[in-house]
Amino acid sequence: MAVQVRPSIKDIKNHFAELPDPRSTINLRHLLIDVVVISLCGVLAGADGPVAIEVWATAHRDWLRRHLKLPHGIPSHDTLRRFLERVDPQAFQRCFAAWIESLLIPDSEGARLLSIDGKTLRRSHDRKHKLGPLHLVSVWASDQGLTLGQVATEEKSNEITAIPAVLELVDVKGAIVTIDAMGCQKAIAEKIIDRGGDYVLPVKGNQGLLERAVEAYFDEHLEDDFAGVSVSRFETEEKHHGRIERRTYLQVNVPDTLAGRQEWAGLRTLGIAIRTRETAGQETGEVQCYISSLKRNAKQFARAARGHWGIENSCHWSLDMTFREDESRVRDRRLAETLAWLRRFALSLLKQHPDTKKSLVMKRRLAGWSTTFLSQVLFGVPT
Repeated sequence: MAVQVRPSIKDIKNHFAELPDPRSTINLRHLLIDVVVISLCGVLAGADGPVAIEVWATAHRDWLRRHLKLPHGIPSHDTLRRFLERVDPQAFQRCFAAWIESLLIPDSEGARLLSIDGKTLRRSHDRKHKLGPLHLVSVWASDQGLTLGQVATEEKSNEITAIPAVLELVDVKGAIVTIDAMGCQKAIAEKIIDRGGDYVLPVKGNQGLLERAVEAYFDEHLEDDFAGVSVSRFETEEKHHGRIERRTYLQVNVPDTLAGRQEWAGLRTLGIAIRTRETAGQETGEVQCYISSLKRNAKQFARAARGHWGIENSCHWSLDMTFREDESRVRDRRLAETLAWLRRFALSLLKQHPDTKKSLVMKRRLAGWSTTFLSQVLFGVPT
């Protein structure tokens, strides 16, 4: 997928025309779209909450007036807070999803790779109300660097129930969905297949019988190098900083004798990823087995298996480094969830900016310092 230039904020406004306004109609002074755009721009520019958003907007009043009506000036931080606390998270995300779709045009690079993983906002706990830190489950489009949806839960252990909910927010038809081992569940695999997608799922201890059966099958055939079984192979070797990393990906059709095969919707292949790392003459290694609904194609399997960690390395790490998300002390659950979504969408926009020499941290600073740069991030052209 590739990003398409959007020349005007009017295009953005259209995507939020159907967003239900959660505010009271009594003394309603500010247009909904003005509040939405100011909130997003403030987060892009470095604001971490309603007060900071108001301060940024006041300092950039003239630029905002060129794009928004602002019939009663800049909304106060209380107005911004009330909106961010009350807006329906899923309706809000659907509007942003429509915006994302308008920014993308198809290409021929193959099936989309969608990675699902959870992240805990570590300092969002509220001991007074006996609430632990907020946990968010997100869908990350690895190739494009875009967050497509998120669902909030109170505990990491609720991630299994959150994954089907977040799948409802995203079009997975024709995509390859990857999840960590916690998401290797029969119901989740079935959900992905029912919605027209494919899955690549790592097998670990939470599926003990399956894990042992897959490992035993690969152990048996690795001994004779798959002499009696059709296998697809893909290998890579990378050298950097005095370290050599070699990865071997093997993929086979699911054997008829695999225990519990019929319980997994769409199950077609088994895969194994073998990684060795050589540093200063010392070699270490690790092995991971997978189940998948994909046809046998080791290169495609390798792309999915390795690409999954993009959500950790490119999304979660960037949120902590660029937006300092782990330091957020916002306690209100709805406010924290809405701000988290704005951060993820802002990160997606920053990643689309074509200047590869500037870090994400520097891009966010520039968005706060320069409305010209902010316009480039929002529209693709300065305004």
